Amino acid sequence: MTGKLPFEALSVETLSTRLGTNEALCAKIGKDTTGWKVREVGDGNLNLVFIVEGASGAAVVKQALPYVRLVGDSWPLPLKRSFFEYHALTRQEARAPGSVPAIYHFDEGQALIIMEYLSPHVILRRALIEGRQLPDIARDIGLFMARTLFRGSDLSMAAKDRKADLALFADNVELCDITENLVFSDPYFDARMNRHTSPQLDGLVAELRADRDLKVEAQRLKHIFAANAETLLHGDLHSGSIMVTESETRMIDPEFAFYGPMAFDVGMLLANFWMSFFSQRGHEQNGKRDAMRAYLLDVVVETWSVFRAEFSHLWRTERTGMLYQKSLFEDQGDRLGAEQALDHVLHQVWTDLLGFAGIEVHRRILGLAHNADFETIADEDLRATCEAKALKFGRHIAVNRRQIHSIDEVNTLATLIEQESSI
Repeated sequence: MTGKLPFEALSVETLSTRLGTNEALCAKIGKDTTGWKVREVGDGNLNLVFIVEGASGAAVVKQALPYVRLVGDSWPLPLKRSFFEYHALTRQEARAPGSVPAIYHFDEGQALIIMEYLSPHVILRRALIEGRQLPDIARDIGLFMARTLFRGSDLSMAAKDRKADLALFADNVELCDITENLVFSDPYFDARMNRHTSPQLDGLVAELRADRDLKVEAQRLKHIFAANAETLLHGDLHSGSIMVTESETRMIDPEFAFYGPMAFDVGMLLANFWMSFFSQRGHEQNGKRDAMRAYLLDVVVETWSVFRAEFSHLWRTERTGMLYQKSLFEDQGDRLGAEQALDHVLHQVWTDLLGFAGIEVHRRILGLAHNADFETIADEDLRATCEAKALKFGRHIAVNRRQIHSIDEVNTLATLIEQESSI
């Protein structure tokens, strides 16, 4: 099979025949295709994902489809998104070694990537729904974000290299368009593919969609997203795109990768921990989840703390790009000037991440692509209560982001809203 053949979607039945001579796959799992076991496990919105097991190992085969899988062929989508995922994974591995799956083979024509099978890893979102308190995720995710965001920017890269990379990822137009509409615009009007828990949330949804301050802030954030090509982002960093064990954390699925604001990845990720926090009441069938809620808020604090510390370390040791050159500060004996500039950069990340987090909460409850934190709560009244509290929280941090000064302040707000008897 080569990239010159016409694209054809794989299936459980055809995979071993079509990939049976692929050297990278055979080297990993064995050449005897009669012993291959193939499972299709894709539960995302866009792609086919197969686990292929053979006599000597296992691998994952991920293939893009020419449409949005969640919707069907009525929403076409280019196959080239696999190209951007492949290139994003290679850069993430170089900038944060060991944080993403190893890549064995990429076929651009068939829009497929053969990569490491992560086992016994599970999706982080599922682990949080089950109430698992994983000890290393905050550190691992904080380090990943700081290293990839810093090292993919003009703070670190040579200007020529960053501009070439920017040009490459600028062609990821269609997936950026999904984010620009589904995240920043659709939740705030009666878009065709929106859905929410109805009728329980109807009144609150109408209130949010009539909230002028909120809509203006959402569009200001969309403006930042579209205009600030600051660094190479994962682009879709949430608890469903992270796989974990008790001692290891890996980021997956960066097909939305593009050059945008540093705060976007950080805000989207932290929003998922806050949504998990608000969803815990819906998962208390086997007892109270007070300890889990406390754990999730601690994860938020540690993730932001680790991010700040590692970003600051890289600022002081790897600031070799064209921004805030050492020739203007340290080389002239002005280390305090460099620290002042660092504080400014981190403050901007902080302010904007709160806005992106608030918008992410709204789109996961009001838009097309919901998450399992809330969707797996069978009792619709209970689900609506959890979602309403999260919506209130998201609105507050998005609109008031410039007046919020610490992560503890945000967590205190979340706790107060969670303790309210009703919304």
